[in-house]
Amino acid sequence: MKALSAAQLKFLKDHELCRLATATKDARPHVVPVIYAMDGEYIVIAVDYGTRKLKNLKENPKVALVVDEYRPNRGLMVEGDCEILERGKEYLRLLQILFDRFVFYRRDPWGEGESPILKVRPTKAVMW
Repeated sequence: MKALSAAQLKFLKDHELCRLATATKDARPHVVPVIYAMDGEYIVIAVDYGTRKLKNLKENPKVALVVDEYRPNRGLMVEGDCEILERGKEYLRLLQILFDRFVFYRRDPWGEGESPILKVRPTKAVMW
């Protein structure tokens, strides 16, 4: 069973900025804005080494994110499981998705081992 409805998936595809929530192994929350791309139902996010979000995800792979609009007031909250990729065929495939979506990534490209990519599998979604 898919976690996202067609309307929720379209909403995610129509946006590119979310607030990503991670937590330490002791459940201390951390929320930051990030850009993302979609790979089917998966949410794809590039991160930097040395960030709190990456450290948290290595301790606790559960995430939540929110994509919303102020006017009209609508949004989507997604909970999911996160996989961290740093090298390999799947990493390169997801990297190409990010390059295709964002011009500024194409202008300053990177390769394997330079920036981890997060692959979030939604497990629950709530839209308003």
